[in-house]
Amino acid sequence: MNSVYFIGAGGIGMSAIARYYIKQGKFVAGYDKTPSKLTDQLIREGMHIHFEDNVNLIPEECRDVKETLVIYTPAIPETHTEFQFFTKQGFDIQKRAQVLGTLTKEHKGLCVAGTHGKTTTSTMCAHIMHNSHLDCNAFLGGISKNYGTNYILSDKSDYVVIEADEFDRSFHWLRPWMSVITSSDPDHLDIYGTKEAYLESFRHYTTLIQPGGALIIHTGLEMKADVVEGVKTYTYGVEEGDFHAEKIKIENGEITFDFISPVENVRNIRLGQPIPINIDNGIGAMAMAQLNGCTADELRYGMETYKGVDRRFDFALRNDKHVVISDYAHHPKEIYQSAKSLKQVYNNRTITAIFQPHLYTRTRDFYKDFAAALSQLDEVILCDIYPARELPIPGVTSQLIYDCLAPGVKKQMIKKDEVLDFIKSHDTDVLVILGAGDLDNYVPEITKIIETR
Repeated sequence: MNSVYFIGAGGIGMSAIARYYIKQGKFVAGYDKTPSKLTDQLIREGMHIHFEDNVNLIPEECRDVKETLVIYTPAIPETHTEFQFFTKQGFDIQKRAQVLGTLTKEHKGLCVAGTHGKTTTSTMCAHIMHNSHLDCNAFLGGISKNYGTNYILSDKSDYVVIEADEFDRSFHWLRPWMSVITSSDPDHLDIYGTKEAYLESFRHYTTLIQPGGALIIHTGLEMKADVVEGVKTYTYGVEEGDFHAEKIKIENGEITFDFISPVENVRNIRLGQPIPINIDNGIGAMAMAQLNGCTADELRYGMETYKGVDRRFDFALRNDKHVVISDYAHHPKEIYQSAKSLKQVYNNRTITAIFQPHLYTRTRDFYKDFAAALSQLDEVILCDIYPARELPIPGVTSQLIYDCLAPGVKKQMIKKDEVLDFIKSHDTDVLVILGAGDLDNYVPEITKIIETR
């Protein structure tokens, strides 16, 4: 294999693998629907990308069936012209997850699965491991603020940290050495159909952990684990579990706690990104790092120097007058945890959320839960649904959430292109931009407007 072609090159997970192959010295090219900051960066790093579904634009270097690997994202429809071309010509075509699965067979895969929390937990674990005597490779689902990228490469480590994605059952391709499962709240019901099928998918995932390895599962999850013989099972949580926290202190913008572990207790852990939900994420990350040999000092250093992930409780502005945060939260439980953390950190301030729901099916299935989670906040501004891969569903709009918001919550419905006008005409105290759609593109301009006040 001398060339790698990506169909859906600009996705966060796809781009990490593209960067891996660029570093390997392969000819790397691909298609994506629209340009973005990420595709711009990949082009600067040496990738050849075009933005039209056109077979004639496929580089000559990627037309040899014997020398080219084609990697595609499940979001690409089978009717895609380039996808059909490679299929008819008999190219080796693999999902992103298949490629990651191969890496977990060649290395010790440290995987993090879960409906939410997996990006932060995997990035924390990778940061701890990379700065320890063990080092690691990593393929992450977000841009690490410590490294400005979504991958880490090592020429000496046998470990690879991977975010295990349950969408389209992709994580079934993996063969983890160890895995953390952060949560199993039903999602992607457009793929799974039922809650039971979703939970069964996680159960099957636990059977894939290799003998001699370990499963570290959050306390209280509905899913049932079914590990093979020789796999150890541990639990974790903030207040209970084999791994948990004690002596938690949240004061003066800092969070510290003691890490209680069956391996070795570690006193005075200090969070570099002091957000309450990161206590939970940090315990899962430290548990997996410690089980693989990271020392107490390495755990402390990794947690204290961790800077976070783009769009995961990401501070765009923070001063005495104004706060602006971008958060990728797009599932009711994620929004609930985000709102809960905001109320803890800013308990005496007014919190406004601008939320762009992601997917018609998710809105249809969980609109009451979205409303309950958002009702923790003082003011909620709802935008139209971001469709992503879906066509509209009759009767499914943001109005469903709006109508279920609790009495007393100040609320408003606006179009996405009205967001900047809203910011110009409304003074906000603590503002959070929520969702997995494209509203985040407005954050730099929103921040500029608020900074001038």
